[in-house]
Formats: sequence, C-alpha cells, structure tokens
Amino acid sequence: MIERYTLPEMGAIWTLQNKFQKWLDVEIAVCEVHAEDGIIPAEDLENIKSKAAFTVERINEIEKTTDHDVIAFTTNLAENIGESARFVHFGLTSSDVVDTANALLLKEACELLLEKTDTLLAVLKKRAYEFKDTPQIGRTHGIHAEPTSFGMTFALWFSEMQRNKERLEKARQQVSVGKISGAVGAFAHLAPDVEERVCKKLGIKAADISTQVIQRDRYAEYLCTLGIIAGTLEKMALQVRHWQRTEVREAQEKFKTGQKGSSAMPHKRNPILSERICGMARTVRANSIVGLEDMALWHERDISHSSAERIVLPDSSATLDYLLAKTASLLENLVVYPDNMLKNLNLTRGLVFSGQLMLALTQKGISRETAYSWTQRNAMKVWDEGGEYQDLILKDADISAALTAEEITRVFDPKHYLRNVEKVFARVFR
Repeated sequence: MIERYTLPEMGAIWTLQNKFQKWLDVEIAVCEVHAEDGIIPAEDLENIKSKAAFTVERINEIEKTTDHDVIAFTTNLAENIGESARFVHFGLTSSDVVDTANALLLKEACELLLEKTDTLLAVLKKRAYEFKDTPQIGRTHGIHAEPTSFGMTFALWFSEMQRNKERLEKARQQVSVGKISGAVGAFAHLAPDVEERVCKKLGIKAADISTQVIQRDRYAEYLCTLGIIAGTLEKMALQVRHWQRTEVREAQEKFKTGQKGSSAMPHKRNPILSERICGMARTVRANSIVGLEDMALWHERDISHSSAERIVLPDSSATLDYLLAKTASLLENLVVYPDNMLKNLNLTRGLVFSGQLMLALTQKGISRETAYSWTQRNAMKVWDEGGEYQDLILKDADISAALTAEEITRVFDPKHYLRNVEKVFARVFR
C-alpha cells in the first residue's frame, strides 16, 4: 500500500534512508552532550560528525549476519568513522535510539497530516458558504424528513474536522517524546539531564519516566486519532455515494474526459473515489487495534510491538495522508445539482412540511393531538391516493378555519426551515 498510495512527502518520511538518518541524528545529539560533559574529546566529536555515514544497502548486508538492525547500523557507522566510533552509542540501548527517532518521524508525519487537514478545512468552508442557502431535503433513516441547507452538511464536516485537528495536535504532542534512559529506564549509565538535553537538541520532550521503551499508549493515541479522522473522511465519502445514486443525483464526483465507468456498461459514472476512500479508511481503523494491543509488553520491554509498528505506523500515516488529499480533491471538484435537490424536496408532494403545519395549528390554540390528526389524515391521502398535500390542506375545513391561506402558504415555504442557518454558520465559523 505504501508504494502505491503514499504521496511523495509522506513517503519520504518512512523510507529506510530517513529512518536511519533519524537514528544518526539521535546518536550525534548524544555525542554532542557527551562532549559538553567532557566524556568525548572535541577532536573525536568532530571526527564523528564529519565522517558518520551509512548506506541502506550496507546496513542490510550487515544485518544478514547480526540479525539486529541497530547493531548493523552502528557497525556501518564505525566502518566510516574509524577509531572515534568507540564513543558512538556510548551508554545507550537500542530503544533509546529507535524510540527517540520514532518521535522525530511521527512528529514529521503529524506536521504533514496537519497541513492536509488545513487544506480540507479550507475546502469545506468554501463549499459550505457556496451552498449555505441551497435547500435540500434532509433524510433520517434514509427517508425524507424536513428541508435543510446543503451547505449545512459541509459546515457540519468542517466542525468535525476542527475537532480532528485538535485531536491530531494533541497526538503530535504525545508522540513527540524521546528517552535516553537505558536498558530498563533507570538511567544506570547516563544521568537524566543527558536525556533532557538530547531531546531538547532534537526539538522534542523527554519522557518523565520510561522503561527500555517509550510507553505505547502514546502510539495508540496517535493510531486511534488517525482512525477517527479516517472515520470522518469515510462519512463524507459515503454521503457522496448516496448523493450520486441514480435516483437521487443531487451531487456526484467529477467525471473527467476519457474516464470510463464500466467495461460492460458505457453509460456508467461510478463513485469510485468515494468508494476507495471508504475502503481504505477501514485499514486505518483496523491498525488502531494493533496500537492498542501493543500497549501491553512484558515487564520493562519485549519486542512483540516492534514488528507490528513497522507496518502500522508508516501505513496508517501514509494512508491517512492520501485520504485527506483525495477527500479534499473529491469535495473541491464535487459536481452539485441544486435543481435535482429541489425536485427531490418536492418528491413527496409537500408531505415534508407536515411537522411545520402541525406546529402552526398548535400556535392557533389547537391541541397537539388534534393538530397531528388533521395533518396526518391528509398526509395519508397523498400517500394512498396521490395529489398535492398543500391543495388538500387548503380544502380541509378544520384546518382552513384555523389558518388563513397565506399562513398555509408560508408553512410550505422551504426558506422558513433555513431561517437560522446564518446563526449556525456564525457559531461554526466564528
């Protein structure tokens, strides 16, 4: 999945080249702190910094023998650094490097995801205002309910994505944490201030306490946050799929010149992008379960989490990056049919105004039970016999005695249902 769907920037983060570079960044930062404390002579530090180099190919070759990637990495560094390499990895355990480097990788991933989130938010706001005053039938249980504003849907999604942005910012804070605390987290070989200074150099925080590893509730929060965001994107895509159904056709994906919908049926325009978003969102949610299960490790550490994280951290990050970009494109280019919305709104021949009619009658002193009965008996006639609901209401003696023709006409005006949309928008976009 990563090769096929990752956008270039996110893909670059999760390459082996970048991972090992982050490991090197951690090793160099530790060496700098050691030099400040007089543990590493200045000339050796300069030698390390100038000669430290690696290649992915050589690390992989060494790992065939060591069966340990960090040792393969440090061995490759030593081949290039020479005698000064004895100071590299001084006082460290593998997870000091790997987990601190993971913080750098995840922080970079969060930055990209936040950029994509902002892009999607801008699209949602634009389209919300574009269709703020466009009436559309609202649906509950898939059945026509009452008129609403088409722009309200985009405003709703905007509000949810704002919450998702806050979740992602919180997740970034939780994963941007490193540790240089040794094999069981007790700082047996290095002092806690070394950890603090190293992490400060790297632009992250030091964990208040750790074992051999950063505790995996942090990664679980990140993966669960990505799962929630994917769920939001699926919600949007699923709605587009419903709008594009032939019998609805209120909006549809942009169908570009030369695009084909079916090998057998030339007429088809299928919501393939929306369906792709829905399908791929499931994988991000599924990966969040892996993150939750990785929280429980034996004692101060085992490596049952490690193999799984090598899959779910890059895959979930890359997949959500792709989904955010594609959802923004989907909604930016969404083709909208306001005339069809109005046609669908009138599909039940005025029945969707029954609730407003009942309330208008109660405001005239009619009991709710009686008002319900009067409106329902006419509604059932429309269902069973056809005709226009408003015509039947105007002919109903009981209702006409309570409401003037002008008041009845006002009941059937969709604009009445949109009169507070502006206030809702003010709350959402304040």
